[in-house]
Amino acid sequence: MRVEDIDEQRSSKESAESQLADLSALGLDWDGDVLYQSTRYDAYRAALEKLDTYECYCSRRDIQEASRAPHVAPGVYPGTCRGLKEEERVEKRATLAAQNRHPAIRLRAQVTSFDFHDRLRGPQTGPVDDFILLRGGQEPGWAYNLAVVVDDAYQGVDQVVRGDDLLDSAARQAYLGSLLGTPAPEYIHVPLVLNAHGQRLAKRDGAVTLKEMLIDAPLHTIFSRLASSLGYEGVNSAPQLLEIFDPTTLSREPFIY
Repeated sequence: MRVEDIDEQRSSKESAESQLADLSALGLDWDGDVLYQSTRYDAYRAALEKLDTYECYCSRRDIQEASRAPHVAPGVYPGTCRGLKEEERVEKRATLAAQNRHPAIRLRAQVTSFDFHDRLRGPQTGPVDDFILLRGGQEPGWAYNLAVVVDDAYQGVDQVVRGDDLLDSAARQAYLGSLLGTPAPEYIHVPLVLNAHGQRLAKRDGAVTLKEMLIDAPLHTIFSRLASSLGYEGVNSAPQLLEIFDPTTLSREPFIY
């Protein structure tokens, strides 16, 4: 079990404890102690030192404007800071320092795409750019793509199951893992749960947390609803679902809540 709390502005100890309690209540358990990413900064730094990287001085607006160029694919960093001369870097570094900001650190990728296999979707090829490993700004922070690759290897994670909105991240992470020499996990990207308008669930959709659901229904009823979303009726506990679960029957379509 891992708590991904490297973004201190969006995560808290209380939130993590609440989510762990929800998992436990649903009958999900885990091996060993919980690993908090906020304790793993030395490992991320060691991984960063093994990679070919460069400083990036672009703001979000800079990247958005550059990405509008006709030759740049959507969501792909165009390499604005990749080929800067040292004197240019010194100037841009000084400009950021005057604003009390730090440059980001990007991977100097040697490929533009990378192949990986998804259990539900088969062979995949995804985009790879010079993605961020260490975020810049006023408070530098470790990037998700680096942290999860390092921690998956450390924890022996050999299967990554997550929402299909993160499918594009898999190529970058698989490529980064190959550079660090870590074993490639099996990827399984499953459809999301959406609201009636086809949007990702959010607070605007009402009672979508376990705590809120328990106000109106007992735990076994809520678990039955979860099992039903996977195509299993009359199942009201984790052990019961585990006995009959068949991943080959998973739907490729989103579930509407």
